[in-house]
Amino acid sequence: MAEYNLTLPAMGESIAEATIIRWLKKEGDTIKKEDLLVEIATDKIDSEIYSPINGKLKKILFTTNQVVQVGSYIAILEIESKDELNMNRFYSPFVRLIAQKTGLSLYELNSIPGTGQNNRLTKTDIVKYIKSKQNHLISYSKSNLTSIIMEDNKEKYEKIIEMDRIRQITSINMIESKKISAHVTSFVEADVTNIVKWRNKIKDSFQKRTGEKLTLMSVFVECVVKAIKDHPMINISVNGNKIIKKKNIHIGLATALTNGTIIVPVIKYADSYSLGGLIKIINDLIKRARSNHLNPEEIQGGTYTISNIGSFGNLFGTPIIHQPQVAIMAIGLIQKKLSIIETPNGDFIGIRHKIYLSHSYDHRVIDGVLGGGFAKTVAVYLEKFNCYNTKIV
Repeated sequence: MAEYNLTLPAMGESIAEATIIRWLKKEGDTIKKEDLLVEIATDKIDSEIYSPINGKLKKILFTTNQVVQVGSYIAILEIESKDELNMNRFYSPFVRLIAQKTGLSLYELNSIPGTGQNNRLTKTDIVKYIKSKQNHLISYSKSNLTSIIMEDNKEKYEKIIEMDRIRQITSINMIESKKISAHVTSFVEADVTNIVKWRNKIKDSFQKRTGEKLTLMSVFVECVVKAIKDHPMINISVNGNKIIKKKNIHIGLATALTNGTIIVPVIKYADSYSLGGLIKIINDLIKRARSNHLNPEEIQGGTYTISNIGSFGNLFGTPIIHQPQVAIMAIGLIQKKLSIIETPNGDFIGIRHKIYLSHSYDHRVIDGVLGGGFAKTVAVYLEKFNCYNTKIV
């Protein structure tokens, strides 16, 4: 019977490797097309790989907890019949020769996008793919970190807990971000009394009518988007000595999972949504993030990030920038406070709902005027939010 190699597929432009979590099939098992074979995890998201053919799982090449590079073979499958080989796509003799010399399976060939006529795979296409695959392997070998083997502590009152994979990756990313960006944080207080009262008044009827929870995060996102439009140089990234100004606004939402880790789903083209649209997409992204059902592309491409630290009871903080972005805002806990209220008829004391906004930004490219001014603009939009004329159908 024919064989081909099952490859770890590309899962996004910035994902170069994955860790094998567990195999759902064992060597020798009969498999059917679309059977779930293996669960994998990257530094961004967990995923699954399914069988593309009918046949058998002949040999497993990587076992649990091993790290695999994108494009590497993870198993050898035995094809049930020649009918499984998809020969509908034409390959020139030269392309076939390159594939044979470099060990590419037919399945892997079929996965390479073609730029020729009728999506035909050209010499340039296959050479580009092979070079990209090799670069992933070279990059990994240079950056591969020596694993830390932790021994049981002999002290009676100490317990050593080994970091899990996500915590190790988060640690590396946070340290790298502090090394890359010159972090500065500005703080602004905002009066959100009108927004809180508006939500409390309509949240039950809104959920009954739409099936969606009316959270305040949708309002925060809308106000941040408006502020980005006023201050477009917040929506940038840095590449060496070049500043890359982003045309689109993609808002990342730092979301805490039940195990304590953080994932950042991204609202693509956030400025294209109405408030009602933001409510729906935010609820959907957070729900699927917490149930591990996000696609890899849904946690990539963010241009600005919001973190809701108020959900942990925190007033303000100094959030770390999510690279390659240059700024991040933390939303603090809403508190009732005695405040001086200015009116045309004089000042008086009243109870108001107040919140702190913590804005961390990269001082290499954002000065205090812009970084602090952006935070103040968000606060102004929150305070001037027109509850009565807002439609959230």
